[in-house]
Amino acid sequence: MVRLDITRLPGIVKELAPDMEELVSRIYSWYVEPGHLVFPEAMEEWVREKYGDIETQQIVRVTNNQTGESTLFNSVRARRPVLTPRAEETRDLKALAEGGPFANPLEETPADTFGRIDGDHWITASNIAKYDYLHAVIIAKDTNPYITTEPQIADMISVAIRWCQDAHRTDPRAVYPFVIWNFLWRAGASVVHNHAQVLLTRRPYAAPERLEKAREEYRCRYGSEYYDDLFMAHTVIGLGLVYKNARVMAHLTPRKEHEVVILTQSPHDLAPALAKVLECYQNIGVQSYNAAVYLPPLGEEGYSVAWVVDRGDLHSRTSDIGGMELYAGTPVVSSDPFRLMEHLAAVMLP
Repeated sequence: MVRLDITRLPGIVKELAPDMEELVSRIYSWYVEPGHLVFPEAMEEWVREKYGDIETQQIVRVTNNQTGESTLFNSVRARRPVLTPRAEETRDLKALAEGGPFANPLEETPADTFGRIDGDHWITASNIAKYDYLHAVIIAKDTNPYITTEPQIADMISVAIRWCQDAHRTDPRAVYPFVIWNFLWRAGASVVHNHAQVLLTRRPYAAPERLEKAREEYRCRYGSEYYDDLFMAHTVIGLGLVYKNARVMAHLTPRKEHEVVILTQSPHDLAPALAKVLECYQNIGVQSYNAAVYLPPLGEEGYSVAWVVDRGDLHSRTSDIGGMELYAGTPVVSSDPFRLMEHLAAVMLP
């Protein structure tokens, strides 16, 4: 059996039934082109030992025709091993998380004017330096920075929703929730103690708004739901699976390494799959991540979507975001979504 990888994407799609080939090609386009190098003789032995024969490298670019998302893959970069954190590094994180204001939020963090939401595992505080006018921090009660259990994640989502309901009463025009979870400093967190952020606004932020416009245009043009077809496109090429009430994808146009997308009809169905994604992340050595949850407007039904992405080695001095991400709008990714799906399947499928 041939092992699937991103460089085989054109052939994988070509082998599908005609209707599925049309569906995948409707959403995605791609190219696979060789990149060539000439090494000085002094480098040749070192390169062969570290990477093998890489004078010719297969570069893959995948573009989402509906949303404009685009990602570059290099199979050579995907060969690099991922190392798990050492035990002493984990202990240091736990010690850091036990200090600071989030360890005593009732005494050392501000409250919103309408009070706090106090859950089983999380409690809210008003963000002291706000992103937007309705913005709270959701602080973990557990000082262990590695929070991955389903009850903990379910409670975080519940606290976020309850906070949005209370915030909405202070401004009925604010109906668009947005939840983000920046885990550790590589992901942009300024405090080690585990925490997430929840915002409520009158107009959706740019990324979810663009996605909603793409969904509406897709529905008008093709007469079907974009999310349903997106999941089908991932599933038929081997990058999608169902876990409980969630549809899970190893994203074909990831923003950075190991991006996973979770689709559900209810926000409360996100927690089981998100917990398993974080378990998978621990298994493959992910040390820092960003997660975001797009929720439907308050009082409306619709899809809840979670996005989770690896943010790299905690001790790396190299940023994972550069000019390609900021200005080309096309990230360069070293992980292969087919390898990621193998790890997701290992924790989600019987």
